[in-house]
Amino acid sequence: MNHNPRTRTVVSCTLLVTALGAGVTACSSDGNPLSAKPYDAAGTISFNGPTEDGKLADPDKPLEITVNDDGRITDVIAQDSTGRYVAGELAADGSRWHSTSPLAASAHYTVTVSTEDDDGAPGRKVLTFDTSKPASRKRLTVTFGPETGQYGVGQPITAQLDQPVKDKAQRAVVERGLRVDSTPAVQGSWYWVSDKELHYRPQEYWPTHATVTVRSNLDGIRIGDRLWGGTSKPVKITTGDRIEAVTDAATHELTFFEDGRQVKQIPVTTGRPGYDTRNGIKVVLEKAYLVRMRSSTIGIAAGSSDSFDLPVYWDTRVTWSGEYVHAAPWSVGSQGYANVSHGCTGMSNGNAQWFFAHIHKGDIVKVVNSKGHQMEDFGNGFGDWNVDWKKWRKGSALTDGKPDTPSEADAVRLQPAAL
Repeated sequence: MNHNPRTRTVVSCTLLVTALGAGVTACSSDGNPLSAKPYDAAGTISFNGPTEDGKLADPDKPLEITVNDDGRITDVIAQDSTGRYVAGELAADGSRWHSTSPLAASAHYTVTVSTEDDDGAPGRKVLTFDTSKPASRKRLTVTFGPETGQYGVGQPITAQLDQPVKDKAQRAVVERGLRVDSTPAVQGSWYWVSDKELHYRPQEYWPTHATVTVRSNLDGIRIGDRLWGGTSKPVKITTGDRIEAVTDAATHELTFFEDGRQVKQIPVTTGRPGYDTRNGIKVVLEKAYLVRMRSSTIGIAAGSSDSFDLPVYWDTRVTWSGEYVHAAPWSVGSQGYANVSHGCTGMSNGNAQWFFAHIHKGDIVKVVNSKGHQMEDFGNGFGDWNVDWKKWRKGSALTDGKPDTPSEADAVRLQPAAL
């Protein structure tokens, strides 16, 4: 028996098929080895799942398929009725295949097993079975963000869990089940912000005019002893042009870029000493024509010399703590010359109206050369892009703390392995 099957590489995504194909060596009458009709491999393989009608498989147990000495396994495809594939590993000698990702509860599976005998003739067997209901009714629901719509290329994807997940192995199950697909395709990674929140981003900004779809494949998947995945609503976003607004607090000027092309330069004022504007990359959170701004919201006592309470127009918000790019007609004389604000970026009414019309949620607003502290990575808006990519990858439960290695969702991990 030949113990060296020839394999083809299959590119994987989250919960991708465990297809490990072999070059078929049997020759048909026309000389094409791939044209031979597969024989029925039922007599050469063994399956640990149920074969009797009405009997259900335990979704907690992995699938295992073995072959006798008359052949070897060359390919296994396991898929449920919703289209989700089961990941697995094939022994280097083709004698055994077992699943490496969990099965879903209350699901119907079809498993196609391809084999090869000692003469190289191809065989095939299709197995079907159903899994039992989950032992617990406790479900994990995921809420994705942002809402479906168009955003700038800096918009991260968020996943809010309705229950905390602390265990690393359970986090890995959750992360494998959260699928992000983009057209054009880019490599990205999830980052566990907390036990109940994940963010997803590529290494660089999203491509322009891309379509990004986000969904959960966790429905019916066992996450922990008493926790199973529930249903979650998918999200689809598109991106527009690459808009970047870069403010240099030292020169008091904002430069507006569209797809790398400089479009406009605007004189501005940023935070004065003690209220210095945050440095770093921020993402536009929301826009409003009018906001009532009060000093008490940033810790300035009403009635003090620094207090204020006034209507402000053409407001682009970049932090939840109250940092905006907005119209500041009261400081026009300082714009382009000095920093006199309480932390926001101020400009004239006309420039603010132009900026408001050309900026969008998810666009990039960056501040450099300010004496303020660095934009928070999380919790005060989206400072995600300030996190170094190596550090970001360490925030994934699938990279095992090795930022330079592909995650399970990105790697071609379906190679035969000696078991």
